[in-house]
Amino acid sequence: MAVRAILFVCLGNICRSPTAEAVMRARLAAAGRDIAVDSAGTGAWHVGKPPHPPMIAAAAEYDLVPLRARQVVPGDADRFDLILAADRSVLADLGTMLAAGRARVDVLAPYAGGAVQDIPDPYYTGDYAGALALIEAACDGLMARLD
Repeated sequence: MAVRAILFVCLGNICRSPTAEAVMRARLAAAGRDIAVDSAGTGAWHVGKPPHPPMIAAAAEYDLVPLRARQVVPGDADRFDLILAADRSVLADLGTMLAAGRARVDVLAPYAGGAVQDIPDPYYTGDYAGALALIEAACDGLMARLD
């Protein structure tokens, strides 16, 4: 798939989506690919805040520290070619938040292969390492599908 810009989305943009942004950015840099990557949340609770400290610790090999939470805006559907939700609930919310645009909107987890449909929110489950592993696998699967 031809993609120039990817947006990862979760609830508050402090765990799953900033991690996906950092992992994908690292994968793209290692492959010498020039694709823009960003992340956002469906909620505004954490706008301007850094990723959740336990997520930063679990994903220490990636650079999450400079990232700051932002909320999805309707125009994101035109700024990005691919918008990937952390779970199906976020995907449903995106359906009402985004304006009609060129972006393809999908769920991230299936790119990991297998039957996993959602990346569980570690903010609630406490499983930061498990969320990271799913995100890494999904980003690897996504990399394999990029033109």
